[in-house]
This record gives sequence, C-alpha cells and structure tokens, in this order.
Amino acid sequence: MVIFVPKFVQCMEKKSKSLTFYTLMILIVGLLMYVVLHLGENQHVLATSATSKVAPANLSEGYQIFKQLFIGQLQSTFGLLLMQIVVILIVCRFFGLLFKQIGQPAVIGEITAGIMLGPSILGHFFPEISNFLFPLASLTNINLLSQFGLILFMFVLGMELDMVEVRKRFFETISISHISMIVPFFMGIVLAYFIYDRYAYHETHFLSFALFIGIALSITAFPVLARIIQEKKLTRTHLGTVALASAASGDITAWCILAAVVAIAQTGSMLSAIYNIAFAILYMLVMFFVVRPLLRMIGNLYHNKEVVAKPLITLMFLLMLISAFVTEILGLHALFGAFIVGVIMPENIQFRKIMTEKVEDVALVLFLPLFFVSTGLRTEIGLLNSQGMWILCAVFIAIAVVGKMGGAIMSARSAGENWHDSIMLGGLMNARGLMELVVLAIGYDLKILPPPIFVMLVLMTLITTFMTVPLLSFIGFCFKKYEKIKGQMQEKLKEAQFRVLLSFGRAESGQVLLDVAHQMFSEGQSKLDLTALHLTVGSDVNPLHTESFEKDNFEPILTEASKLNMQIHTRYEVSANAGLSIVTITNQEMYDFLLVGAGVALSNLSSDISARKIYKSFFRVFNRMNSQSPLFFPNALIHDKTKFFIEQSQCSVGVFVNRNFTKATRILIVINALEDVCLLNYAKTLAKSTQGTLSVINGIPSNSPSNELIMKEINDLISQHRETVMLPAQEIKRESFAGYNFMLISYAAWNTLSATHEKALQDMPSTLIIKHV
Repeated sequence: MVIFVPKFVQCMEKKSKSLTFYTLMILIVGLLMYVVLHLGENQHVLATSATSKVAPANLSEGYQIFKQLFIGQLQSTFGLLLMQIVVILIVCRFFGLLFKQIGQPAVIGEITAGIMLGPSILGHFFPEISNFLFPLASLTNINLLSQFGLILFMFVLGMELDMVEVRKRFFETISISHISMIVPFFMGIVLAYFIYDRYAYHETHFLSFALFIGIALSITAFPVLARIIQEKKLTRTHLGTVALASAASGDITAWCILAAVVAIAQTGSMLSAIYNIAFAILYMLVMFFVVRPLLRMIGNLYHNKEVVAKPLITLMFLLMLISAFVTEILGLHALFGAFIVGVIMPENIQFRKIMTEKVEDVALVLFLPLFFVSTGLRTEIGLLNSQGMWILCAVFIAIAVVGKMGGAIMSARSAGENWHDSIMLGGLMNARGLMELVVLAIGYDLKILPPPIFVMLVLMTLITTFMTVPLLSFIGFCFKKYEKIKGQMQEKLKEAQFRVLLSFGRAESGQVLLDVAHQMFSEGQSKLDLTALHLTVGSDVNPLHTESFEKDNFEPILTEASKLNMQIHTRYEVSANAGLSIVTITNQEMYDFLLVGAGVALSNLSSDISARKIYKSFFRVFNRMNSQSPLFFPNALIHDKTKFFIEQSQCSVGVFVNRNFTKATRILIVINALEDVCLLNYAKTLAKSTQGTLSVINGIPSNSPSNELIMKEINDLISQHRETVMLPAQEIKRESFAGYNFMLISYAAWNTLSATHEKALQDMPSTLIIKHV
C-alpha cells in the first residue's frame, strides 16, 4: 500500500534537518575558534611589555578609550567629509523647500544655504561650530568633489539645450541673445575700468579683470530660466519658446567667450592666448564634425533602456572626462569640455533622456549642494565693510539688471515682439542662478576676482535671480494679462455649452475617467467641450523629460477617445502644487464640471494612533500585493486632497471611485436629502447613454416635507425611463450593492454614509460622488 505524505509535512521535515545542521555547525566552528584564539593569546609573550596597550580596568576607563577613538574617527579626513556632506545636504534641502514655498526656484534656497553655512552667518555668529564643521584643511576635499559635480552638471546642461529649436529659431533669436549679452558686457568693462586700480589684484592684468567682470554681468542661467517658464505655464507659448531658444543660444555663446577669457587670463595677454584659442578651435571642429556624427549614429541605434548597456554608458562618461581633460590642459577649463560633449550628444530625445537620468540625480542632489557651500564658504559679506563698497555692490546690481533687461527689451522690439512680450523676455533673461556662480568660482580660483568683488557679484546673482518671479508677476499685472485670458474664455464659452475638465494622475486612470465622462455627458449635452489635464508635480522637473512624460500619459486617453469618437483637448503642465493648480485652472477658466479620481485614500479606521500608523505604513504595499481586492477606506476620502477640490472649486465636481469600472449598466442612486434631487438629472443622461437600469434608494423619511417633492421627481424619472425601480427605504448593508456596477451619490450623503456604514461600503460598486453647484 502506498502512503502519501502531505506536502507540508515533507517541507517541515526538510526545514528541521536544515536548522539542526546549521546549529551544529555554528557550535562546532565557534568552539574551534575559541580554542585557537586562546592558544594564540598564550603564545603572545609581549602582552605585558611597556609598549603594549593596557586593557581598561573598569567601564570608566573603557569609556575614555571609546571617546578617544570616536573623536579620532570623527576628525579623520573621511569621517569629517561624510559629516560635512550630511550637514550640507540637510541644510540645502531645507532651504530649497523653504524657498519653493514662497514661489522661488529651489536653487536660490540652496545658494542661500551655502552662504548661511559660510563665514557670513555661521562663521560670524558661531565660529566654534564653523571651525569644527569646516576646518580650513578640509575645504580642499569639498572643492574637489564640487568641481567633479560641476563637470557632471555642465554635461547635463549641454544635453538640456534643444539644438533643433536653437537652429530653427537661430535668426529670430540671435539678435535677442547676443544684444542682451553685449550691452551688460560692455557696461561691465566700463565699470571695471573705474574700479581696477582700487580692487583688482596687482598681478592681474586689466584685460583679464575687465573681461571677467563683463562675462559675469552678461550671463543667463538656462536651467533656472527653463524651470521658471514651466512654473509660469509659458512652455508652449510664443514667449516661452523664444526665451528658451534665446537663452540656449546665449549660453553657448557665453561659454565659448568664457573659454577664451580663461585662456587669456591664464596666459596673461591676447597675444599669448593665440595658441590656446587656435587649439580650442581645432578641438571644436573635431568635436562637431568628427565626434558628433559618430554619436548621432549611436543615438539612432541605442534609443531605449533595453539596448543601452553599461559599456555604452561607460563610453559616454569616458568621452565626457576626456573632453574635460583636453579643455583643462588647453587652458579653457574642464567645465567647457563637459558642456560641449553634452551639446553634441545625439539629438534623439529618448537617448538624451536616458543619459540625463543616469547623471542628473547624482549631480543635482549630491554634488551641487557641495558647490553651493563651497561658494558660500568663500562669500564673507563682512568684507563689504564700508559705505563705498555697498554703493559699488548696488552699482553692480543696477548694471546687471538695466544692461540685461535693456538689451533684451531693445533687441526683442527690433525683432518685432510687442511691448508685453519684450518686457517679459527682459525679465526672464535677467535670471542668472547657478550659471553665474560657476563663472564666479572660476574667476575666484584663477585669482582674477578678489574676495570683495566676488562677494558683490554673488549678492548680485542672488538678487537678480530672486527678483525674476515677482518681476514677471508684476509685469503680467501691469499688462492685465488675466483680463485677456478671461476674454478668451468668455469667447470660448459661446461656442461650448458644457465644459468638462478631466484631471488625472496615472495614465490608466485618465482612460477610465474618459469612459466615465463619455457615459455621463455625451448624450446629455448638445455641445461637450472636454479637456484632459495632467500635471507633473515638482518645480525642478527637467524640461528634457516633460515631452516624454506628456506623450506617455496622454497616449492611453487619446487612444480611448479615438475609439469613442470623442474630441478632447489635452493639457500638460508642471506644477509645484497640483491641487492648487487644478482648482485655479477650474475657477479661472470657468469650467462647468471637474472630474477627478479618488486616488489612494488612507482612513482613520481606528481611533488607536499606533493602529493608524500601521495602516498608513503598509496600506500601499498591501494594495499592490492584493490588487484584485484592495482594502478600501471610505472615511479617508473626505480627509484626502479631494476634499480640497470639492470645497474650493466654483463648479460642480465629481470624484470617481474606481471599482473595476467598465460600463454603468446597473445604476444605483442614493437620495438622502432634497439637494440630492440633482442626481436624478445625471442619472437620466447616464441611463440614456448606457441603456442601463436605474434603482433609486430614497432615504428621506416619508413624513418629511421634502419627501413629496422628491417622490414627484422620482416618479417623473420612472415615467421617462421605464427601466427605473424605486427601492423601499432600507438600511445600507453590503447586500444592498449586490448586482450593481455603478452608484451615484452626493458629497453630503457620502459624508454621512461613510461615517456610519463604513463596512457596508467595502462592497460598493464604482461610485461617482458629486457636489452639484
């Protein structure tokens, strides 16, 4: 007779044998180790000699030894560097987030953090802490790491430049980009003439000093400019396109000029720099006419993550480092070589996106904060210790603003731009940001810019970048930009009777929401104007990635719209605050209905604080593991961000809870108050679109004064739509939802139902929660 042993019994026996073997091996090997170590100690005849370390006699002596070792490790080169990096990252992150809250680019906060950690603030008020954190001997390591980070950043910056757009708008923007540089450049040289004798180093030639002052006042920060344009929602506008192309063209020109200036500064005169410049031209010809065609071939072959392997990534990094090395030994600075390699990268957007993903996060998150602090440690505001110095600092700021904005405005007007766009363009081009600090750091390291001038130009950088966003808002206010938008929206309202804004996060959610919108509104409105909105959250999103983000997120919804034969508009924006942006768009552009998804909601399911923490910690992980039947916490919806949409929007809002929705064929309507009668009108349209059946639960007591009016509306619905059933008033239970695949309920009724019947709602169908206006 064959005996079948249960599988779990076999498994338990196997585990038991494995555990026994493991325990025996640990005991035997441990015993043998003890014996060998004990014999070794007996053979150590010098254990009691004077040169040997005396073992601590008690815990107090042991603590002193531990303390000495701890301090020694903390003050070691590597230990100190790690501590500095941790402090720098925390402080820079804090100030970056703080400045983002007041509408400023995070880079301004990070620059400010660098100054806070330098001698101007920390060193002045807390010199002991400053000397402990940043002793003079340790600054070399920070500087080296920050320089390597800048090489990576310049490589990314070069890839961010859209050379196709630059070539396309070359003749349109060449005047704007170059005149906006030439005017402040000339004014800087004139100013350098008057301050050279008093402030420049004696060994610094006037030519080098003047050229560096000129380039410092004329540069524009392309990365900051690109992100400001995103935040101001100007990316797809004519103004945004011209500004980005002008800044890109200007950056290329500025870095070529800077390379020549560095060569002149290191050789001492224009004549001495001829060979440097000649080799630089040869280098540029090789990079653009030999290396670039080869890279274009590589980009056409390797354009997705599946085929981009480590050897190719190694080749790109090696090319970047070789280029940086060549320009460094040619006297042009390593940053120029990294920038040029980024510029000549294949124009295939997918290839550039993959490469920036490999480099950007490490360069921006880890290395750049080190550069900001390295700059801050050199910026001692106390050096400006006289009225004359502060007046000169104000002159630097005035020349930078007037020269840059004046040049941009005049050139834009001459190119045919209107006054509004010309002044806005001047405000945008005035942003300097990180690029300016890079130039100043080079000038400081080459001992061209003395410390007081360096401090003045750092302050100029902060002020001109900080003023960009408020200045743009002020210009827009003066030109009454919003009145123009409002007039356009009013004209659009004449064409469309019913305007729906569909806002979604995940691409698949947008597809489902479109199906809901189609079934809810397509049959009930003579003209339906539907806009699908997707926001990428984060003001520091790389512009290089937004095009692919937009394509990936709108592709499913556009495919579904084509199947449904629907006309929809798509709208993509980058926002620091998604909820506020959605509500602002809804209210300012006067939509009739906002449709959003409920998303993932966490519930205060238990009054016990620890239990809530456990639920919040594991909810998302559990839902992913249990995607067929995820936990649902109804109460959380009114505490979620959806509450903000519902209460701040000035139009009707629908919050959709997806429970494997396909089509609303068996519809349940919950009436709990007189105001809920509006749901019946939505139900009529929905039933007409889907040919579905309607069931109405009237929760209003029969003796209530409003019950008569409600019953009249329900009876009208029954007479118009025969597939309507009036259900008797009942207590909502899990069984109440059996057989239904869609539910309509008002926001007020949902609040009541979710608070009192949470368990019952676990089995509810897909639901649209409506706040009707």
